[in-house]
Amino acid sequence: MIDGEGIDLIAAEYALGTLPADERAAAALRARREPLLAAAIEAWGERLAPLAELVAPRTAPAQLWPLIEARVDALAAAQTAAHAQIIFIEHRLGRWRAAAIAASAIAASLLLFVGYREFVRVPQERTLVAVLQKDAQSPAFLVSVDLDKRLMTIRPVSAEPQRGKSYELWLVNEELKTPRSLGIVGDKPFTVVQPQLAGYSPNVIEQATLAVSLEPEGGSPTGAPTGPVLWAGKLIQATK
Repeated sequence: MIDGEGIDLIAAEYALGTLPADERAAAALRARREPLLAAAIEAWGERLAPLAELVAPRTAPAQLWPLIEARVDALAAAQTAAHAQIIFIEHRLGRWRAAAIAASAIAASLLLFVGYREFVRVPQERTLVAVLQKDAQSPAFLVSVDLDKRLMTIRPVSAEPQRGKSYELWLVNEELKTPRSLGIVGDKPFTVVQPQLAGYSPNVIEQATLAVSLEPEGGSPTGAPTGPVLWAGKLIQATK
């Protein structure tokens, strides 16, 4: 039996969409018969709901619909050709009629799947997210990163300003050797950090951990964390 911490970890990954397809399906089945797991998934969904507000709506490219129509037309032509071939096979090999129908159904399904996957594949921005927390029950900040634009958006969840102190955000990656400051956070509902990310490669950002330390007002005077690290979280690929 999985303990409470294990259930909470599965629920968090389920809500974030980071579980592999087979594990996600297994978790969904478990949630139907395990009230504790279902409640944990619902709780994580409520915690992460504000992330949806961090992603700006996107308008589909004008050329997308014509591309879809062209794919559908091509798919219809392919299905027509496949159907004609099936009829030919039925006339020539009547004794294999049942097998031919079954094979054609499978082929049509595969064709539909491949065609759908191809025509809905449109360029999408790469978005990373992170929940900065000290444990699963206390998320302090939600972070969203548009990797292509090097644009970071931060939303405080439970972190409250401390008088005479500042929260400072740090980028941590083994390639950087030392933590790199991304600036002061937490004074406004949303804090957008852009220039600070421009100097880092996508690989460094994708593999990074974000951390928040408590510093003197205005930030660390040394360029490195001087106060306690209160919250941290790993950047992960957002599910589209």
